[in-house]
Amino acid sequence: MAMMITNETYTLSNGVQIPKLMLGTWLLNDEEAEQAVKDAIALGYTGIDTAEAYGNEEGVGKGIRESGVEREKLFITTKVVAEAKSYDEAAKAIDESLAKLDIGYIDLIIIHAPQPWAEFRGEKRYFEENKEAWRALEDAYEAGKVRAIGVSNFMVDDLENILSDCRVKPMVNQVLAHISNTPFEWIDFCEKNGILVEAYSPVAHGVVLDNAEIKEIADKYGVSVSQLCLKYDIQLGMVVLPKTANPDHMKENAELDFTISDEDMEVLKGMKKIEDYGRDGFFPVFAKG
Repeated sequence: MAMMITNETYTLSNGVQIPKLMLGTWLLNDEEAEQAVKDAIALGYTGIDTAEAYGNEEGVGKGIRESGVEREKLFITTKVVAEAKSYDEAAKAIDESLAKLDIGYIDLIIIHAPQPWAEFRGEKRYFEENKEAWRALEDAYEAGKVRAIGVSNFMVDDLENILSDCRVKPMVNQVLAHISNTPFEWIDFCEKNGILVEAYSPVAHGVVLDNAEIKEIADKYGVSVSQLCLKYDIQLGMVVLPKTANPDHMKENAELDFTISDEDMEVLKGMKKIEDYGRDGFFPVFAKG
């Protein structure tokens, strides 16, 4: 039987262990999320990633409670909505997530984006507002409601803004990172500042699956393109969060018992950037409207 990497972890800057592989639950409703969480935990997964914006925290929490695995053995991440840009809104969002998940505490809570989704990557940067929201995360951390805090989709200057004025440094930054679109500048900055990078959409929404050059390298190792993509991110020191509700895919995603050579890593790092994700390119804007 192939070795599973479900027990492998990184260590966050505060000493907390985080799984290298976590189940993503984006686009799953409560019922689907509950089943996916139970299936993943049954396969040995210990890490589950959700978000208030996904609207499935209750289902994720139910799946965790019904999994039969002790809470302490699992690592659960959720995210404060990108629109919560004041101290009070962020503090309220954290308490709402705690209530919906109903699992006692949250292992990692992160700010979903530096701007509200309707203005994502727009001109207004929300630097002061993000500091306010960050204070709410620091307080939740110091109160023991969460074991670690971080951010998502934060660019270098967004991170510098928080680092310039925080009591607790962000422990993670969750970003889009995959073969043919790897933000090396962000990754280097995070590494220098003790911030672990988490890669969402590590299989590029499926777009890379048809890439002949990537497939050729995967064939060389006798693995699928998905497995190669996940291993690539892990070898760059990132947590991977592949989203699936299919137990066969969950199992395959955890079978990463191979090493990509330095030479092949360089080829993969230099892959031409995907400009158009086609029909898979929709990043839903979670704006309430």
